[in-house]
Amino acid sequence: MARELERVLEGLERYGLLLQADARLPSVATIVAGEPVRGSWWGHPRSHDIYDGCEQLEDHPDVATARLISGKVTYVQRRLWLALAAVGCARERWQTEGLSEVARRLLEAVRESGEIRTDEVPWTGGMKPGEAARELERRLLVQGDEFHTASGAHAKRLQTWERWAERVGLALGGMTAEEGKRRLEEALAELNEQSEGKGKLPWQ
Repeated sequence: MARELERVLEGLERYGLLLQADARLPSVATIVAGEPVRGSWWGHPRSHDIYDGCEQLEDHPDVATARLISGKVTYVQRRLWLALAAVGCARERWQTEGLSEVARRLLEAVRESGEIRTDEVPWTGGMKPGEAARELERRLLVQGDEFHTASGAHAKRLQTWERWAERVGLALGGMTAEEGKRRLEEALAELNEQSEGKGKLPWQ
């Protein structure tokens, strides 16, 4: 497992972006499994090793997570953090138009408090908080981190990009949203070219 984690970090350092799982683009699942994983990686014989690799990557001080490429969990190397935050903070039309009512209310709650936990959001029917959270993450309106609750269930901490930047010591400013998008597009273009992939960013 140590060797696979080393290869995961090497891949992330090279490209700046790495998916959690993808059948074509470079991903943690593919590196750990030693082959492309199609469908859910939870059904793969090395699913526990893949999970451990993802956990270790998420705990790494130079790694952030976002649903960046094709709506999938993507690991982002520190050198692209400012670009990611610049896009997230922009609140452009592609981010806000057509949001579901539940997601809009959840976003307002995150903005009011800076961060919230999805397991503490009351469910009143309709779309569940976890589904609304993924809708916001796919539009880069919030930054989300998954964690285990005291009961062992999965939940997410959603925070504004401003709160996240404060937490990781990232100084915002100095980069426009357009420049941030350009840098992320360049990084993804290299990934797509290397693997003949068709990954897309949320605004594309």
